Amino acid sequence: MTTNSLLGLHHVTLVASNAQRTADFYTRVLGLRLIKTTVNFDDPGSYHLYFADETGSAGTVITFFEWPTAPRGRTGIGGTHHVALRVADRNALLRWKRRLQDRQIAVKGPYDRHYFTSIYFRDPDGVILEIATDGPGMLMDELGEIVQRTPPRELVRGVRDEAAIAALTWPEPVTDIDEAMQLTRGMHHLTAMTANVERTDDFLRGVLGLTLVKKTENFDDPGTRHWSWGSPDARPGSLVTYLEKDPATERRAHMGTGQGHHYALAVSDELTQLAFREKLLEANLPVSDVMDRVYFKSIYSRDPDGHIVEIATMGPGFLVDEPVETAGTALQLPWWLESYREDITKKLVPIDHANRTVPV
Repeated sequence: MTTNSLLGLHHVTLVASNAQRTADFYTRVLGLRLIKTTVNFDDPGSYHLYFADETGSAGTVITFFEWPTAPRGRTGIGGTHHVALRVADRNALLRWKRRLQDRQIAVKGPYDRHYFTSIYFRDPDGVILEIATDGPGMLMDELGEIVQRTPPRELVRGVRDEAAIAALTWPEPVTDIDEAMQLTRGMHHLTAMTANVERTDDFLRGVLGLTLVKKTENFDDPGTRHWSWGSPDARPGSLVTYLEKDPATERRAHMGTGQGHHYALAVSDELTQLAFREKLLEANLPVSDVMDRVYFKSIYSRDPDGHIVEIATMGPGFLVDEPVETAGTALQLPWWLESYREDITKKLVPIDHANRTVPV
């Protein structure tokens, strides 16, 4: 197994309070496709919805458990902070800002993050979403060894002109999601929170073999370390970043609606996955048995702060049980739950799939 056996982000799983509202937002506002409607295989009385590109390509997938009675979650150490999606360029960001604001969704940015430009907003349950450009890239200022870098002074809070940034937008209403805006390019990065970034590095780089591609500070909170790992070329879609927070002053994450449940990294096949399982066991880290998720196989571990980290296979994919033309429109159950279909459907509020893939 080589150090770059991980192929990048596979998916991220979040928690929603209302399946219909989540489907409306991610398809009709953000333009993703509801590629699979199923249930949480470990809790079949609740929905598990998958949003992605047209076929559910790994790296484009955002999934949701519907927990209608769960309390609101909170960000903190051991949890996901935000998920970033990719667009082509800064003009696409401005068009997204106008599209979202015209729908009464609060947007912050665009902010110059030195390695990319991005905007921030929240989904209906409060999940922090970022839309980021691909360039100029995480390695633009690296020559050889990765060193700790301080953000350019003009990029940190207190120096940038927030009023001028807030005024930046697209001059006309944006009714269509054009090619440059399409979020089906997939995830740019995922950001989590840690109490000790070196300990996280021991896990992500030392055990999982990701490459440490950036040491910097949080541009919005100078002095807070912000490190990034990914593929050796630091390509968008491979990146996992962690913010370091002092556990004496920062609370731990609390699982609930509007929060991340886990993130998944992709491997090519089951043999590679088993090799990672052995490596986790050799490091005396918790790891599950291989779980059959129908559309991929999974193992689960935890980072040093307790965040659930999944390693998932690329295949067989989301089209194994329904054709691409109608994928996502009918409730799909694994074979071992099929005999319970009637009981399961009684517990689920039906989702209106009409025009589910047509943004408005």
